[in-house]
Amino acid sequence: MPSPEVVDTQLPEHCAGSRLDRAIANLLPDYSRNRIIQWLRDGSLLVDGEPGDPSTRARGGERIQLTLPPPDAGNVAPQALDLDVQFEDEDLLVINKPAGLVVHPGAGNPDGTLLNGLLHRLPELAALPRLGLVHRLDKDTSGLLIVARSERAHVELTRAMQAREIRREYLAVVKRVMTAGGSVDAAIARHKTDRKKMAVERQAGRGRRAVTHYQVLQRFRSHTSVRVQLETGRTHQIRVHMQHIGHPIAGDPVYGRGVRMPPLHNPASEAVVNAWRRQALHAQSLTFAHPVSGEALVFTAEVPADLQALLDALEKDRRS
Repeated sequence: MPSPEVVDTQLPEHCAGSRLDRAIANLLPDYSRNRIIQWLRDGSLLVDGEPGDPSTRARGGERIQLTLPPPDAGNVAPQALDLDVQFEDEDLLVINKPAGLVVHPGAGNPDGTLLNGLLHRLPELAALPRLGLVHRLDKDTSGLLIVARSERAHVELTRAMQAREIRREYLAVVKRVMTAGGSVDAAIARHKTDRKKMAVERQAGRGRRAVTHYQVLQRFRSHTSVRVQLETGRTHQIRVHMQHIGHPIAGDPVYGRGVRMPPLHNPASEAVVNAWRRQALHAQSLTFAHPVSGEALVFTAEVPADLQALLDALEKDRRS
């Protein structure tokens, strides 16, 4: 059986006086408040080593220990899927995930996910924490993803990810013309009213620190292609940070709305842009040390055809 994953952290002092469930939900934005309440009640989440009452007031400084149950491989049916494997050895795989492929089963996606395909290819992943996953990509984000095949690899890759030793670079197309590259250092927390979204948290001490670096690659009439490097890895980080600086990712159905764009000069290009229906985000490169041998590994995924067509249309419009 896979081992449970344990989150061990501490409530900040500024949480004093807040409801315990609300304080923990702000500390752990990847999980809903309802789920936090459930875990407090069933003992999966301990406060200073004891079960907690969701409605009590936090003192600040409490130790929070959350034991996450391992994914139930019995609920993930192995399915034969055509996976684009960029690299594979006895310890890990690097997958080039297409846009539209969900990483793991969930509400609305009970099967046909990357994990279904991985378990068909490698049944032994059922014995690993998170079934070998080291990190995730959103459904409509394409690109490179690391999967551990052995427990030693999973432990080391997870450590390297937390220590920011795995370099992840993305290609993105954002709305509006950027004047220069830069960095965004802005904490991210669960959105206060829409729990399916994340948001920049402006109140000091709340949320989790998130840092994104970006570099201009090409400026078009009304868009910009950028290279993005993640220093941290929060949920929806690039999408939230790009929206925060006024350059939401083109086609983003969640964070890209509300920005009025001028029409393009070229009608054919305009048609391509109007038909674009996913966030223009591609996990293009990974650089990390092999978790066992220590060998330096570098992987680059080609720009997918649909994203290249969008870039070509924007370039055609720029020249018209």
